Amino acid sequence: MDHTVLVLLNLLLFSGCFASTPNFVLLFADDLGFGDLGCYGHPSSLTPNLDRLSSGGLRFTDFYCTSPVCSPSRASLLTGRYQTRSGIYPGVLYPGSIGGLPLNETTIAEVLKPLGYATAAMGKWHLGVGPNGTYLPTNQGFDQYLGVPYSHDMGPCRNLTCFPPDIKCFGYCDIGSVTVPLMHNDVIKQQPVNFLDLERAYSDFAVDFITTSARKKQPFFLYYPSHHTHYPQYAGPGAAGRSLRGPYGDALLEFDTTVGNLLATLEKTGVINNTLVFFTSDNGPELMRMSRGGNSGPLKCGKGTTYEGGMREPAIAFWPGTIKPGVTHELASTLDILPTIARLAGATPPQVQLDGVDMTEILVNHGKSKRKAMMFYPTDPSEMYSLFALRLGKYKAHFYTRGATHSGTTPDRDCQVFSVLKAHDPPLIFDLEADPSENYPLSLGFRPNLQTLLDRILKVKAQFEASMVFGESQIARGTDRDLEPCCTPHCSPKPKCCQC
Repeated sequence: MDHTVLVLLNLLLFSGCFASTPNFVLLFADDLGFGDLGCYGHPSSLTPNLDRLSSGGLRFTDFYCTSPVCSPSRASLLTGRYQTRSGIYPGVLYPGSIGGLPLNETTIAEVLKPLGYATAAMGKWHLGVGPNGTYLPTNQGFDQYLGVPYSHDMGPCRNLTCFPPDIKCFGYCDIGSVTVPLMHNDVIKQQPVNFLDLERAYSDFAVDFITTSARKKQPFFLYYPSHHTHYPQYAGPGAAGRSLRGPYGDALLEFDTTVGNLLATLEKTGVINNTLVFFTSDNGPELMRMSRGGNSGPLKCGKGTTYEGGMREPAIAFWPGTIKPGVTHELASTLDILPTIARLAGATPPQVQLDGVDMTEILVNHGKSKRKAMMFYPTDPSEMYSLFALRLGKYKAHFYTRGATHSGTTPDRDCQVFSVLKAHDPPLIFDLEADPSENYPLSLGFRPNLQTLLDRILKVKAQFEASMVFGESQIARGTDRDLEPCCTPHCSPKPKCCQC
């Protein structure tokens, strides 16, 4: 039988399992560590709604992002491709960045639009603004957007209120740039943003979007990349002072409360049994902030590093009646979300080199993963150094290691910025099932059978690197102060006059 016919039959059989086209809600926390949630073992985090997702859904233990910092991780999530292909490297985008996620990249929203989906994004975009809002979500497949188009610490926050009644934000954030704007679609709604009211605005936006879509019987995709729990933490009256964990815990509780509001809306509108809710985080915790920076649990280091704590994330899939509660130890990644959503919706995947694989078998049957390997790029990937690490099955090989400012202040010197780039030949190899903390590298001298494993790892690495074509670096295109979002663009003197 013709291969195309087989594929079509398979899609028809699969879609027949569902009463109607499924909806998708994608929750993406910011700088949240593997050990930060109650359902992942944190003793004092208050996350009842995320814990509900975990107890009623599928919790992942071996789930990875593609970068230990924000912008590249988001690019991979939305496109199913490593950030090196789309050019979102090195580092992150800034308010005045000239570049952004190239418009020829296909996002999850753009995959779903041809099927009649309503699409909306709210929260931290961080994939570029550009001239005349070129790279904003409304030009990347989203019908609506409400949010801050980059990280909320990329503006002076010293005099802003982060906790009621008037507790100022902890730290200085960026100084000399415009204050942080709140945008609706491509229009600045408020500048500087009111942190105390921001989460309520997001919650109201999401509730309205879901309710309207359900009333129209229109399938929907809601993408919520939260600012929580990135520094500086903030929380409104409903969460401030209510956790056991201080400011970080309050910020996490506020995010969790919004998750609860979304679940309540899905239930109220009668679509919860036809909606996949997927939660994960963009990268590991910013340990340099100490108790305000998050927790990587048993994993080594955090944000900015290619150790497990920098890129292994909590992840939960929730879909009542379709996904049975449980825990999976299968290897999976943010890269796999686009192919999975495309399969579940019956959409055509982008006709480009995808790095993601379909996770449907894991979700629906608690089955095996199609993913055999995970690649680890540093914050500044280059063709010269290429991969810093590679995981194949339960084994991880480090070809290079390096600490990071983001993971400073930890007792482990390997995590600190003073731990400079080290090449390892042969690579450091860890058994992540026996040693998830990466404390005890395996010795080729004492275990000769590891040579066969190393040969396999090197073969997979070579094949992957041969397939990788680095896109033009969007971040290397530089910045232009005139591109920084300002609600009164012709005012003077900037940036102080950018207020509305």
